[in-house]
Order: sequence, then structure tokens, then C-alpha cells
Amino acid sequence: MDQDKDIIEIDLLAMCLAIWNKIWVVGGTAVVSAIAAFVLAAFVIPPKYESTALMYVNNTSFSLGNTSFSISSGELSAAQSLVDTYLVILKTRLTLNTVIEEAELSYTYDELVEMIDATSVNGTEIFEITVTDYSPQQAEKIANVIAQVLPEKISDIVEGSSVKIVDYAIVPAYPSSPSITKYTIIGFFIGFMVSAGIVVLLELLNTTIRSEDYLIDTYDLPILAVIPVMQTSQVKDYSDHKSYESSGKKVRGGHDVQPKNGDKPRNHKGTHFSSQSSNSSKRSN
Repeated sequence: MDQDKDIIEIDLLAMCLAIWNKIWVVGGTAVVSAIAAFVLAAFVIPPKYESTALMYVNNTSFSLGNTSFSISSGELSAAQSLVDTYLVILKTRLTLNTVIEEAELSYTYDELVEMIDATSVNGTEIFEITVTDYSPQQAEKIANVIAQVLPEKISDIVEGSSVKIVDYAIVPAYPSSPSITKYTIIGFFIGFMVSAGIVVLLELLNTTIRSEDYLIDTYDLPILAVIPVMQTSQVKDYSDHKSYESSGKKVRGGHDVQPKNGDKPRNHKGTHFSSQSSNSSKRSN
């Protein structure tokens, strides 16, 4: 097969023009999609709340098992490693089962561990414990119980450790998710891209010949003739012109058109002229 026939050229300007010609469809679809995303985020998806407690690692030396470590306040990298150790202890079954008992929660360990996120703050010796729940009061309660239980659990495992509460968790006033603004913007862009993609696809699949330039550019063949497109009014005038000729009435030039031999002339209203009416007119004369 010829290599040139395997190449499909896409005119970006033509694609943009096709989208512009259907901009009311594309824009309408984008607006409808944005409204649907807004309704989904505001009324369908249940909101979640986050409550955060801050804790500080204060330790100059500690031992883990039979191994002893010594760090200074300036060695933040070592402090970061220590924070990572505490975060692992936080998510153990021993710690979280104690939290479930203290807070009288109905969650299982697997459910609770998915609700907790703990990270260090900018690589410092301070780490934050964030609890996400559908109830703002429940999120605040769990975070504060963890802040109270965790220092005791850490001291039982790591000798010489000291963890203090920097800031207790509070009841969040606003939900953390879903973000209505974010959902609405994403919905608008999804609707716009999908509708624009459909318009472009339909344009690529459209094989209608719209101009002479398309034939010349696509097939590189000379054009022998062009058939003009007749409007509906022009077609009607042409049919009326033919009917006037066949009825023997005057055409637009003002000349009489005589009927052929054997044809009965007919006026425009459909009245027939017979030979009797012709003879009677002669007798009256």
C-alpha cells in the first residue's frame, strides 16, 4: 500500500472551528456537568472532618532494646528518624486497641487505622496526628485520646523517651472534604473536554465534501465542473415557470405560449376551454 495513503492529516484550525461552531453544545454540556458535580459534592457525598493534635519529641538519649542512641537538639535528621519510630508505634494494634477502649469506639482496628494520618511537621521534632471522621466531635475525641495514650505506649517500648502534647485537637468547624469548588471546576472541565472530544471525533469521521479546496488538497485532481446549490425558493419559481408554460399562459417575458395541437389549454385556476365555448363566442359575434 502507498505510504501516503496511510497518513491522516488533522487540520487543527478546522478542529477548532468545528468546536467553535458547536460552542453552544460544548458550553452547555460543560455547564450541566459542573452543576452535576456541584450537586454531587454538596448533597450526595457525605462530608468528612479532620481534627489534628500536635506532639513534641523531647529526647537527648534513648535505648531501643539492647541498642542505645544519643542525639543532640541540632541533629534534626536523627530526630526525624525518631519521629518515624514513634509513628510506627502509633499505628500498632496495642496502641489503637487501647484507644478504642478508652474512647469507647465502635470501630475495628482496621477501620481506625485508615482514619489516622501522622506525619512530621517540616522535618522537625514535632509531629501531627490527624483523624478523619464523618462526625467532627468524634474526630476531635479520637485525636485527643491518641495524644493521651501514645506517650505512655512509647515510654513502655522506648526507654528514656519523652513525648509531650503541644496542641490538643479541637472540633472542626468546616468539613475537609469534599471540596465543592474543586468538584465544580473539575466537573466543568470534564464536561468541556468530553463534549469537545465528541465534536472533534464527529468532524474527523465526517466525509462530506464542503468546498473545492478540499478536493484539490486531498485528491490533487482538477475540477471539471461545479453544480451550484439551488435554494428552495429558486426551485419553486422554476416549477411555477414550467407549469405556466404547459398551461398556455403568459410567462415572465410577457409572450403568449400557444398550446400544442390536441392539447386543451388550461388557465392557472384549472378552468378548461372547450371547442363549444369557442364556437359560441363566434356566433355571438
